[in-house]
Amino acid sequence: MTDPYGSVDGLCVSLSAGVLELRLDRAAKRNALTDEMVAAMIGAVDAAGRDEAVRVISLRAEGDHFCTGFDIVGRNAGDGGRRPRAGSIQRRLPSQAHRLVPLLCTVQTPVVVAAAGWTAGIGLQLVLAADVALVAEDARLWEPFSERGLTPDSGATWLLPRRVGEVRAREMLLLGRVLSGTEAAAWGLVHRAVPASDLAATADDVVGSLAAGPTVALGLTKWLLHAGAQAPLEQHLRDEAFAMELGSRTDDFREGLAAFKEKRPPRFEGR
Repeated sequence: MTDPYGSVDGLCVSLSAGVLELRLDRAAKRNALTDEMVAAMIGAVDAAGRDEAVRVISLRAEGDHFCTGFDIVGRNAGDGGRRPRAGSIQRRLPSQAHRLVPLLCTVQTPVVVAAAGWTAGIGLQLVLAADVALVAEDARLWEPFSERGLTPDSGATWLLPRRVGEVRAREMLLLGRVLSGTEAAAWGLVHRAVPASDLAATADDVVGSLAAGPTVALGLTKWLLHAGAQAPLEQHLRDEAFAMELGSRTDDFREGLAAFKEKRPPRFEGR
């Protein structure tokens, strides 16, 4: 059976101490994604949702830039220099980028992204889909579609308005506004902007906190936040009751109660 956590050219995958790390490793191309990288990310995230050894997913990148989108130039070079035939985008996206983004949003495992430098196109959508997004203060976040003569993809027109509101989403998607990391944090697009020199350590702290947390409760809370965006109140309250019932049956819930009674920090095992 193929290892779902196997690395591929441009993506290093590793699992240690409950942390599944996906590290973009194509710095010479500003970590522009390839079909192989996207497929490997889909396989790893999908497997992580079923793997009790995984308590948090960390997405980072080598080099000065997080991800400048998809490698369109490489894609259109094709075999023997021939461009893909008409309709290739419409056929390809549902099983690639348009599968990866919903997986990141719905997997019942917290996802932490740390981004520096240029973060554009699907790279920005990976940030938007994260549960916790951390960026360098001098990062450059950009939706480049209008400048390329393209319409947005990978969930940009769904995710962005929900993070920053419709007016600001239009400013980025129609007018091509580039945000600094500091501006992105002020807009609520990301959770925190820190000096570039502090980004890795800050991400380590967040990842470590989530990896030591009540994994089942965190996953169910993530599910509730995502599902609640579309559900009517009555349905959502039923979902909350369902989640609380499941959470109350976990070892971590019992540990949380014991820690409260004994006035000590809880020691969650993720079960």
